[in-house]
Amino acid sequence: MNVVGIESSCDECSVALVADGKRIQAHQVATQIDFHRPYSGVVPEIASRKHTEWILPVYRQALAESGLTGADIDAVAVTNRPGLIGSLVVGVSFAKALAFGLDRPLIGVDHVLAHLYAPQLETELRYPFLGLLLSGGHTIVCRMDSILDMQILGTTIDDACGEAFDKVAKFFGWGYPGGAVIDRMAAAGDERAFSFPDASLHKGEHRYDVSYSGLKTAVVNQLERFRNPGYPSTPQNIAASFQKAAIDMVVRRLLLAVADSGIRRVVVGGGVAANSYLRRSLCSARDLEVVFPSPLLCADNAAMIAGLGYHLLRRGDRDGLDLDVAARVSGFRRVYP
Repeated sequence: MNVVGIESSCDECSVALVADGKRIQAHQVATQIDFHRPYSGVVPEIASRKHTEWILPVYRQALAESGLTGADIDAVAVTNRPGLIGSLVVGVSFAKALAFGLDRPLIGVDHVLAHLYAPQLETELRYPFLGLLLSGGHTIVCRMDSILDMQILGTTIDDACGEAFDKVAKFFGWGYPGGAVIDRMAAAGDERAFSFPDASLHKGEHRYDVSYSGLKTAVVNQLERFRNPGYPSTPQNIAASFQKAAIDMVVRRLLLAVADSGIRRVVVGGGVAANSYLRRSLCSARDLEVVFPSPLLCADNAAMIAGLGYHLLRRGDRDGLDLDVAARVSGFRRVYP
């Protein structure tokens, strides 16, 4: 089955064709980074307008790359949650028109689930595993018992991990996107220069939750309070110390979940999964089996949407032309149906 995937949840305009949920036949991603860089963050109005301009050309490029025609497409999968409403509307509207014009099934896909499916496009995953999803919009520790069975264990109570990177980089004027900039700067810094705090949430129900607002405040407003004697307050040292604190915070929660569940298999997804310190930290953890997707599949992409869409279609799921979009996923702390 050839499934075309469409992803437009934020600022990446992507179309892919995937066969049988595994084999990528074509994958096109048009990035908007240069358009958002002057604002040090994604501007929703700009994002939706660029999706409107680009979605058809990107689809045509993907079709040409695959060597297929519209008649070879068996189904259309599209991200319809969560994300920026205006951006989602563009992708879903295009997907509806495509499915209607080709007379093919339409299926809406949750891109949180899709991020943790992404490694399946490159390797076979064994269940159950613990998932760690880190991006500009999400910070999630979860348990996956199958491709579609997710139980949220912990999340952020304020900023997402990637969002904290972007905000710190914006404050210091280091550039955008903040995650990549801080990762590069940290390589030339000393992570021992500052001892930034880890928020203590003091409640049992928050055992796996994180909070980035306090860390962000410490870096932005109380920097010297946390500087260790003998270390200069250089941008590189700040970046290295912040990166360590931000990543260690969520890794500690993940390792708690490992100890509590006895599950030692971990799958990481989302844009922050490309962070070099995160990869070193998890890959050096004792007796832990860790799977990372390749960098292209860490970010929002249509291949993971098409791949997961295939399994939803096999399960019998179908959506009509009244398919709606959602900025967030309702019932976040539950097992997905």
